[in-house]
Amino acid sequence: MLIGLQNVTFEFGARAIVTDASWHIQPGERIGLIGYNGTGKSTLLKLLVGQYTPSKGTVEKGRDTTIGYLHQDLLSFDTSETITEVALGAFERVRALEKEIEALGIALEASPEDNDILIKYTDALHELDVLDGYNIEHKAEEVLHGLGFTNKDLSRPYKEFSGGWRMRVLLAKMILQAPDVLLLDEPTNHLDLPSIEWLEKYLLHYKGSVVIVSHDKYFLNKMVNKIVEVYQQQLNFYTGDYDYYEVEKVQRVEIQQRAFENQQDYIRQQERFIERFKAKASKAAQAQSIQKRLDRLDVIEDVQIERPNIRINFAVDKTPGKVLVDLKGVSKKYPAQSILENAFAEIERGDKIALIGANGKGKSTLLRIVAGMESYEGERVWGHNVDESFYAQHQLESLNLNNTILQEVQECGTKKTDLELRALLGCFLFGGDEIDKKIKVLSGGEKARVALTKTIISKANFLMLDEPTNHLDMATVELLAEALTKYDGSIILVSHDRYFISKTANKIWEIEDEQIIEFKGDYAEWVAWKERMAKQKAANPEAPKQAPKPVEKKVEPIVVEVKAGPIDKDQQKMVQKLQKQIAQLEEKMGQTQSDLKAIELKMADPSIYSDIAGFQLIEKDYQSKQQGLQQMNQDYDQLFNELLELESK
Repeated sequence: MLIGLQNVTFEFGARAIVTDASWHIQPGERIGLIGYNGTGKSTLLKLLVGQYTPSKGTVEKGRDTTIGYLHQDLLSFDTSETITEVALGAFERVRALEKEIEALGIALEASPEDNDILIKYTDALHELDVLDGYNIEHKAEEVLHGLGFTNKDLSRPYKEFSGGWRMRVLLAKMILQAPDVLLLDEPTNHLDLPSIEWLEKYLLHYKGSVVIVSHDKYFLNKMVNKIVEVYQQQLNFYTGDYDYYEVEKVQRVEIQQRAFENQQDYIRQQERFIERFKAKASKAAQAQSIQKRLDRLDVIEDVQIERPNIRINFAVDKTPGKVLVDLKGVSKKYPAQSILENAFAEIERGDKIALIGANGKGKSTLLRIVAGMESYEGERVWGHNVDESFYAQHQLESLNLNNTILQEVQECGTKKTDLELRALLGCFLFGGDEIDKKIKVLSGGEKARVALTKTIISKANFLMLDEPTNHLDMATVELLAEALTKYDGSIILVSHDRYFISKTANKIWEIEDEQIIEFKGDYAEWVAWKERMAKQKAANPEAPKQAPKPVEKKVEPIVVEVKAGPIDKDQQKMVQKLQKQIAQLEEKMGQTQSDLKAIELKMADPSIYSDIAGFQLIEKDYQSKQQGLQQMNQDYDQLFNELLELESK
């Protein structure tokens, strides 16, 4: 055993985090520490490293065990040293030896015949060689490169970097220290996809033990061979990855529920016997014996759901045209970097696009260009009937600091009841009295969740989301991914959460050579394609790239303008007629969508299935309305295209 907890109880005030919990970390284990937000995962790590002291039980640690602990509080560290110097701080003994060797070398020059100095000098050189001390700069640069730093970055002062990049430097230092146990609290939060993939490969070959707190299911599945779950103040252990845990958890809950119900039946039977015969002389002794047996019974706990099984639903008010956004010849340059050069791309109705790639490639810049929030050269043609909603970290600034959380979402203008809003806020980890907190007292993560909630209830048909899963736990990420999968609108998102991308995206955009490269397919298909291309390039380095070509359109943008001279009255009448038909059709489609939702609510009521004839009528009505909506969508496209043709003449 390297470190562990033995019968530990720990409380924050009146709230118990764990009760009588034991956990021993063995050499070579890769453990995922999971649980809902607020259950105490980070607290457990602090117990392991001695930052907190348990109220009961002991924290055990091997005498020579070394521990590396990556956590958010490290960001308070600051220095003017270069990031390479900070990373090299991992090699304390090597740096000390270098100074010792330098001093001994000077002493040896002054006293070349001093045998004691010569022996110390030789021993120090030997130890430096054993520690591979001549290669520490190469090792530091290799790890820093793997975590996304360029050659130019290596000589820049640590203090010049933002919080996320600072955390990467400290992660590099910790990796280079190679402790017996690595405790990593949300290590992927500050990494882009290439850096996450590098970290995975590194940790898979790491000789020490690793404990990871993460909401990235994809990362956990690749990294861990054991799951420790914090649940109802207890630690539950599962031997396998996260997918195994999910399956096994359901089975355990079902078994516990059956055992609980069977035991409750047994207790009720025995209590009825006691109540019936305790006053009867011939049975009183037997009744007392049964009572004693019940008192000694090890009671099985009921399965309690810590979070309600709520589903997030996106509503769409109106249907847009076929093309939502058309980027034509877009260029974007910064003084030190060119992001796009004459790039073309198109977002169509039903597209769910993930913008992926390394940090610094311009993903968020492109997202802001699509949203019309960033300057650029070229054209961005907005489609018909597009109702957009944009989510990013800077949206936090638009929150009204004097509102409560509930008031802030009430002001979005939705028709949702307070009960529905409370349920939705519960999905985003605001339960009970928390919704009465003022926005001004919330943390950055809490404000981000409020802003994301506002985006969801906006009824927009086009969502632009920049890192929407930051500050969410796995259960909420799952709910959000499920909702976006069913969402009738279109999406473009930036995320480094590969599980979230794999669940939501049907197209991948990547910025490469200042162009927007579009891949039509989901994330798994894109990864397979990238691997195939990498193998082909390795086999034939001179072969040209076989990447999907950027969407290049030579069509001139449609511009509606007032022409000089007499107006074609017939054409004007036809335009007005088509506009009226489109407006009527939109209203009809909206009503049909409302009708379908009302029927879905009826079908969700279990009592409806007792009336077979009634259910069949409702089901027939539902199918009829669905078919009608499908036909209306086709009619809408036809009318819209006719309108475009007329307006372009």
